[in-house]
Amino acid sequence: MNIGVPREVKNNENRVAVVPSGVETLTKAGHAVFVEVGAGLGTSLTDDAYAAAGATLLPAAREVWVASDIICKVKEPQPEEFPFIRPDHTLFTYFHFAASRALSDAMQEARAACLAYETVEAPDGTLPLLTPMSEIAGKMAMQEAAKYLEKPQGGRGILLGGIPGVPAAHVVILGGGVVGINAAKIAAGMGANVTIMDINLERLRYLDDVLPANVTTYFSNPLHIREILPSADVVIGAVLIKGARAPILVSQADLKRMKPGSVIVDVAVDQGGCIETMHPTTHAVPVFTVDEVIHYGVANIPGAVPATSTYALTNATFPYLLALANKGVKRALREDAGLAKGLNAADGQFFLAEVAQPFGLPLGKVEEWLS
Repeated sequence: MNIGVPREVKNNENRVAVVPSGVETLTKAGHAVFVEVGAGLGTSLTDDAYAAAGATLLPAAREVWVASDIICKVKEPQPEEFPFIRPDHTLFTYFHFAASRALSDAMQEARAACLAYETVEAPDGTLPLLTPMSEIAGKMAMQEAAKYLEKPQGGRGILLGGIPGVPAAHVVILGGGVVGINAAKIAAGMGANVTIMDINLERLRYLDDVLPANVTTYFSNPLHIREILPSADVVIGAVLIKGARAPILVSQADLKRMKPGSVIVDVAVDQGGCIETMHPTTHAVPVFTVDEVIHYGVANIPGAVPATSTYALTNATFPYLLALANKGVKRALREDAGLAKGLNAADGQFFLAEVAQPFGLPLGKVEEWLS
């Protein structure tokens, strides 16, 4: 099998989809790996390291796409990559289709097999390829929130943890999943007063057991969210519905309830966002302000810490990539029902109703494609 690893082109995306140790394993198994020159530099992985591991280095992205059967990436294809995609390609990457009609339309036209990291399931129903990046994004969300609370950044000028005699900031986290619990750990560790909200009572019981005393759990509903916003210095959007667009939990009208200079970090932005006024931003220009509330909407937060996130991601993705290469795509999916759940699209049809129905795209069945 020919495996392609192009350099990421999304703004400030410094991760790479395969590291040299993965290249060595693939080449020893008899596969060819084509790596674009400079693909690993954001993670301080040199071209020489890839060459020593057995990769064939190619000078341009187009050449990598032409040479490869499986394209392994970190982030969804960007418009400049669309012309490279063929119907016989298998793309293994994050897609987040529900957040982008343009991407969905482009992949329907390309007819490639689109295997999305974010919908691959483990036997226990967890999302093993999304979890490590959600852990990083949750922790980084609090780092960014603390920074943008500073007055020179336009914030209220509040120290997240306060000091004796001066109250700490109040952090409200919408969603108690992987992002939410990691954001809560960092916020609590910095001394903030934290409220974490979720609609799952069992999850709230678990969070109440494992998180420190400065974290309060609160059942999430529209009334409770509206009531808590006036006291919030930071709001973290951390909701996830697998494969679907994130629900809107904070409307533009709700912003009027928040204090000037407060900060919203919407980690759900890569699934459309749970804040009505949020739109995707980049690490180059990460924030904007609406109604005096700072909005942070970077859609690839872990890309800022590639020396951590590349390895966290590839530790999780590589066993699946190796299975795809060794067995072939269809056999690998037939033998692993959890991996098959990552197949979001192929041959111009989509296999997730959460994507196909809102966009009016053809809805197919994975089982029929695999037969």
